[in-house]
Amino acid sequence: MVRKNVLNTALPPSGADPKRPKAPAPRGAVGALQSSLSKLQENAVQEIDAAQIDDAGVEDRLGDDHADHKALMDSLKTYGQQVPVLLRPHATARGRFEIVYGRRRLRALKALGLPVKAMVRQLSDDELIMAQGQENTARRDLSFVEKASFAAQLDAEGYDRETIAAALSIDQPMVSRMLKVGQAVPLTVLRKIGPAPGIGRDRWLGLVKLLEPRGVRTRAFAFLDTPDAVALSSDARFEAVFARAKAPAATKTADKPRALRAASGAVLGDIRPSRKGVTLTITGKDGFAQWLDAQADTIITELHDRWSASTSEEEQ
Repeated sequence: MVRKNVLNTALPPSGADPKRPKAPAPRGAVGALQSSLSKLQENAVQEIDAAQIDDAGVEDRLGDDHADHKALMDSLKTYGQQVPVLLRPHATARGRFEIVYGRRRLRALKALGLPVKAMVRQLSDDELIMAQGQENTARRDLSFVEKASFAAQLDAEGYDRETIAAALSIDQPMVSRMLKVGQAVPLTVLRKIGPAPGIGRDRWLGLVKLLEPRGVRTRAFAFLDTPDAVALSSDARFEAVFARAKAPAATKTADKPRALRAASGAVLGDIRPSRKGVTLTITGKDGFAQWLDAQADTIITELHDRWSASTSEEEQ
């Protein structure tokens, strides 16, 4: 996969969106006036119908915290929208827009049926990613794993590590740690765990290490699909997955052998069932084991015939 580096200004970014070509800037007085008007328009706050705004960019929130959503709705209802969201014009649908950042506010305003206060800027896909990432960096409530998930999604989109580091304002060693988490735990699983705000980098890296042995991922993640998981907080869901990943794999205990006795009560041997079949062991020095060995074909055939006959009778 060709890696996109949006920081290289010598050449256009590899894989740049052809739907959003850069138009040549007008020169002279006309160009200066147009540039000033564009800047004024970009910084102006507009009211836009929430129904005209579509999703775009990379998912940066994990889970759906109903309590936070309700609190945000109550705040917007009481005080109004104090901070505008950032939008860009839709690439193909005239009169529509795409969200750059402010998704939680947009969702709450949609639920309230209120217009959205927004700034609208012309942004390429790469510029959208940079703006979204830098906005995420400024938000203190975004958890480690949400940033790790954001980084992993950018990596999957083909962005190189230098760009991911710049978008999240982190160094490249931290990018490596975040990608280790974001790539080891699928996004579908991360959504089920949620943001886990109380769980830091070291605990997530510890979970990644525990998930390495074969079969551990299935055992640990299966809990997230149970009703018990839904009732827990996001941090508690992480802890439950961690505990299951750390626990030793359950070993199937071998079925105990059953003694076989003669009519007199003397032990002839034992029979041991297993997943592969049945093991028969005959002990003793009276010659019965040797006789059974000689008659085994006949005896097994007769027993099988009796079993087949009984099965046929049950089916009739």
